[in-house]
Amino acid sequence: MTTLVTSLEESTGKTAVALALGTVARDRGERVGYMKPKGTRPQSTVGKTLDRDPMLARDVLDLDSAMHEMEPVVYSPTFVQEAVRGREDPEALRERIETSFEALSADVDRMIIEGGGSLTTGGIVDLTDADLAELLDATVVLVAGFEEPGDVDAVLAAADLLGDRLGGVLFNDVPDAAFDSLASDAVPFLERRGIRVYGTVPRDPGLAGVTVAELADETGAELLTTDVPTDGRIRRFVVGAMSAEEALGQLRRVRDAALITGGDRADVQTAALEASGIVCMLLTGGFRPPETVLGRATAAGVPVLSVPTDTATTLDRTDAVFKSGRTRDERTVERMGELLADYADVDAILSGSV
Repeated sequence: MTTLVTSLEESTGKTAVALALGTVARDRGERVGYMKPKGTRPQSTVGKTLDRDPMLARDVLDLDSAMHEMEPVVYSPTFVQEAVRGREDPEALRERIETSFEALSADVDRMIIEGGGSLTTGGIVDLTDADLAELLDATVVLVAGFEEPGDVDAVLAAADLLGDRLGGVLFNDVPDAAFDSLASDAVPFLERRGIRVYGTVPRDPGLAGVTVAELADETGAELLTTDVPTDGRIRRFVVGAMSAEEALGQLRRVRDAALITGGDRADVQTAALEASGIVCMLLTGGFRPPETVLGRATAAGVPVLSVPTDTATTLDRTDAVFKSGRTRDERTVERMGELLADYADVDAILSGSV
């Protein structure tokens, strides 16, 4: 049996859901294999690149499969560029994926296939997740977010694209404010349209965003406030490119945010320390702020990070971190398993029925 977990967009918890399902199946006595045909989270863009998700899957599911089989296509920026130039053969790529799948699935009861990026990633080589579902004879679990009724449009479009391959939809990371609307309106609407809803998983603070330490690691930042903990969790970021007075008004309206501003903007940094919703400051340009700012940040428990890059470059890198949908460790997968047990029909998902 093959289950393919895909999503409408990045950062919907697809990796955590896929590995949690694999863990549940394994704990029920199944032999489980894992594959991410398109590695969309490479650690580099050239050479022997590897996607982080298959590496985590090896640890979580205790697999000894070869990485080149678990991730037969590295969907890096270099690969995309070459594909656009017509230098990648879609048929050869399909054969490579099929060969890897056959090797990985030979001695298992269930294959967990993780989609790449979003449902339509891979279209330039005719390898969207819908294409992979057909190629690998998989039942699809569509992971989707929900914040307002209009989000159902994207679910309907995905259902049309997936056709009979769609097993059902799993709504994940649903904010409290949207939960009633989803349960009372959107779910019945979808079910009337013949689209099964596997569950509605609420937003969990422990799974949302990234920690300050993870942001520092991903951006190569230096921690200037060494005595301040870096386990605070960031859900969003704001750019401080305005006057201090304007910044304070904006920063007071955000929660769980990282401020990105120039290291020479002591006025904005000081304003940020007066806003309770700022979790950390990421200072650009390689400028060290005044010691008075660092002292106040330490006293307030707000970590200060510094990078040598300019604000625009730092903004791009930070955006990529937040869009990566990081599933960090086995504890993340374990927590997702607990949420699925409480809020989703795991039996229906694993049965593969449509």
